[in-house]
Amino acid sequence: MKFMKYSLGMLVTMLVFITSCTDFVEPRIPYSTFDTGAYLRTTARTSTSFNFFNLANSRFDITVEAVDAENGATVDNVEVRVRRRRLIPGVGLQFVPAAGPGGAVNDVLLKTIPGSAFTLTPDSKFLRTQIVVTAQEAITALGLTQAQVNGGDVFEFRLKLTDKKGRVFNDVNASADIKGGLFYSSPFLYNVTVVCPLTEGYALGQYRLTQPVGGADPFFGNPTRFVEEVVTLVAGTTATQRRFTVNYLGGFTTRPFTIELSCGKVVKPEEAAGAGCGGPGILWISDPNNLADYNPASDATITVKFIDDSQSSCGITAPVEFLLTKL
Repeated sequence: MKFMKYSLGMLVTMLVFITSCTDFVEPRIPYSTFDTGAYLRTTARTSTSFNFFNLANSRFDITVEAVDAENGATVDNVEVRVRRRRLIPGVGLQFVPAAGPGGAVNDVLLKTIPGSAFTLTPDSKFLRTQIVVTAQEAITALGLTQAQVNGGDVFEFRLKLTDKKGRVFNDVNASADIKGGLFYSSPFLYNVTVVCPLTEGYALGQYRLTQPVGGADPFFGNPTRFVEEVVTLVAGTTATQRRFTVNYLGGFTTRPFTIELSCGKVVKPEEAAGAGCGGPGILWISDPNNLADYNPASDATITVKFIDDSQSSCGITAPVEFLLTKL
């Protein structure tokens, strides 16, 4: 357990170092094959999900600013491309269009935004534009109908920026800092999920958390891996996401825990436990072949099924279940 503590300390130190550097970033960013480049910083995410019950009025709607050595003036055009992915239990991910050799991304062109569409705003020295795609536009471009769209489907929107020198910037050649860093906010890839909206107040407030499946704490001898206690569910970053705080291994770590209520299924996105025995550390994530159901008409109880230590960082991999009972 000393190693787990030391790993956690090193992680915190690294995070502090990375955070302390972000105030000094220049707009000219190195890419894998270019000395300088451009990226599309996301300044607004007005709509990043499709309503399964109202696809006709759903849309993907973001605002981006072009950051480069000339404050956005080097942009020639931005392509907006799309594909759909669907998780089929027991089969895996299926894509439209189908993935290429080795899982290569195949997508279709939705529209091309010219550089002239980027304009100056009072909020920034960099040029900005709004990108809007309706659900129907995406469905039609993929050769689908609304009847072929299911709750939980994901539409992957990719942006491909070409500058006036003919150089291309996208989610392939952009660095991890560009795609994942909060400072840059430029993923070049936006996953738009088809969601089933929840009724107002659903799965919010205090719940008693118990762990009926998963067994005892394998390190400290506690009766369960997660402390059984009262937790408070709050809204997450999407309308169907809920978050609460869990105490893991008797309180060895206290971490946020996120669930997604996705059209009748309770999905646990991957999250870190804040401890580990090397490698990626202990991770929590759903088994797509073993998801719990929830009742959209009642939030009295919610079951969450997931895998603890999914990458076997500490050799304690096991299925775990939470039972959340509303107080």
